[in-house]
Amino acid sequence: MRLLPLIAATYFMVSGGPYGLEDIIGKAGFGRALLLLLAVPLVWSLPTSLMVGELASTLPEEGGYYCWVRRALGSFWGFQEAWLSLAASIFDMAIYPIIFVLYLGRIEPLWTAGYRGTLWALAVVVLCALWNLRGAEVVGEGSAAMFCLLLAPFIILIGSSIWRAISHAGHGMAAMGAPTAGGDLAGAISVTLWNYMGWDNASTVAQEVENPQRNYPRAMLVSAGLVALTYVLPLAAVALAGIPADRFSTGAWTDAARQLGGPWLALAVVIGGTINGFGMFNALMLSYTRVPYALALEGLLPKAVKRKTATGVPWVSVLLCSVAWALALKLSFERLISIDLVLYGAALLLEFIALVVLRLREPQLRRPFKVPGGLAGAVAMGIGPTLLIAFALWAARAERVGPFPALGFAAVVAATGPLVYLAARMQRTSQT
Repeated sequence: MRLLPLIAATYFMVSGGPYGLEDIIGKAGFGRALLLLLAVPLVWSLPTSLMVGELASTLPEEGGYYCWVRRALGSFWGFQEAWLSLAASIFDMAIYPIIFVLYLGRIEPLWTAGYRGTLWALAVVVLCALWNLRGAEVVGEGSAAMFCLLLAPFIILIGSSIWRAISHAGHGMAAMGAPTAGGDLAGAISVTLWNYMGWDNASTVAQEVENPQRNYPRAMLVSAGLVALTYVLPLAAVALAGIPADRFSTGAWTDAARQLGGPWLALAVVIGGTINGFGMFNALMLSYTRVPYALALEGLLPKAVKRKTATGVPWVSVLLCSVAWALALKLSFERLISIDLVLYGAALLLEFIALVVLRLREPQLRRPFKVPGGLAGAVAMGIGPTLLIAFALWAARAERVGPFPALGFAAVVAATGPLVYLAARMQRTSQT
């Protein structure tokens, strides 16, 4: 996979376009949402992308973040990194086929009514599995094409918004500063973090990337800029057009497009929403399926998981993960951002610790790209993300999963990791 496909795949692993920003606008209003989308990349995305740039270029191994943590902290913590990431994927990956179905239903509700919605969601899983079996390069090139298709309607929407703002001078500034009824700033911050997470996902396919020592740092920084740009510009544009912030909730880009450009632009945005769900699932499948393969190489999963196609795709891992995600489709996890943040956040903190520990233990490692500032700079990179994760946990303290507190549920999932590790070690011992 060359640089541009890697950038496109990373973009879909993190973002998938402006879809998902609607709840930030509805919870915080345009002004605060814009500040969040500008500030969070500096405190969250930039440190994370710099960390990933150093570790991915220093240790370009299949399995990415699992290999970094295992090398720095040992087999136990490496396994916990893999467990946390794969557990988070169960909650995260259920979202994207559902997004596909939601936007498809806006084209024609009968297409997704009843059992048809489940069949479409399953079709997304199957098609993405078949696409991934063709190899990382094909997934990356497909992501580049979907990137262009996804953003084309928003370029028109931005243009229409600017024209309307010029025609109705002054309305946009009023909308920018207007508060929202029943605002939820803490919830808006959590949704913003969720929209900016996933920078480490592209690291797991390092051995399938051309010149990873050079391309990973470049892909991380370019992708970070692209994500922030494609978030900020549409939001600022619709604010200047004077559309009230309290009209925004999930799917509201369609209504904004209809108001600004008519039914054809609304249809284009809806089609873009289906591309968003499909493209993110496809790119994230590329990432997550390399983790079980890396575990199998260490003997922590059955040998069958190591099997690869002629093009180097771990096909058994692709099939196993696809089945797990398909079974999760009916769990309605699309609102459980707090659980996703807990599990992903814990895995991310292990990566920042690995960055510092490797600087201390292996200063002689060849590092084609280094986080600036020496050891102090490496330590400082983890401060902002740690504080934001702590805030997200505090903000989610009252959320529940049925009768259980959401954070308690996530803690139980995380605490299961050591037990699974023990079972994996016993399985490896029995094979030797």
